Amino acid sequence: MEMKNILVVLTSHDALGDTGEKTGFWLEELAAPYYAFVDAGHKLTLASPAGGQPPLDPKSNETDFQTVDTHRFEADAEAKEALANTHKLADIDASQFDAIFYPGGHGPLWDLRENADSIKLIETFYSSNKPVAAVCHAPAVLLNVKDNQGNALVANKKVTGFTNGEEAAVELTDVVPVLLEDAFKSLGANYQKGDDWSSFVVEDGLLLTGQNPASSKALAELLVSKLA
Repeated sequence: MEMKNILVVLTSHDALGDTGEKTGFWLEELAAPYYAFVDAGHKLTLASPAGGQPPLDPKSNETDFQTVDTHRFEADAEAKEALANTHKLADIDASQFDAIFYPGGHGPLWDLRENADSIKLIETFYSSNKPVAAVCHAPAVLLNVKDNQGNALVANKKVTGFTNGEEAAVELTDVVPVLLEDAFKSLGANYQKGDDWSSFVVEDGLLLTGQNPASSKALAELLVSKLA
């Protein structure tokens, strides 16, 4: 398989609303795709709005949420070096990449959802016929993206993302700035979901979305097959 360049965009936001708790990116949602891409022979570039080390959601590193991939990542000096030195999103040239992937965690709901550089990148990738993938809370990055006609990119498109039920289960319904399920429906998207916490991915042309952390590996594998 030909090597492709995949841009992985992480959040720089670390405050969980005004709860006083920390958030950031979810470790499994970076680690599982990271190795799906690397093991398939692809080259990864990590970026974030602020550059440098993105904030890790501390909960995602608790024992209950650790996986084979998170352990592998934690022991991988090269991966940790790349994570500590993410590129600034504003410096990224979309023409250098074949696909873009967004890991979740609650962070993207605050920064990447409204980040002008991210929105422009997604619009450029999409109009250049390059796949755009996002998992869990990261599909929020699509909410303010427009198509070439100036309409919501997700209108009439099949998408998924963290469900209202999942948000209620983690007791953050009243903390998050937006509920993905409701937001997608309000934009006229064809929002779909599987059972809470089960792996569920949706493909609509160049748009690839995954529902929750359990979907991150399947979503990454879908993107790999799309690039093949």
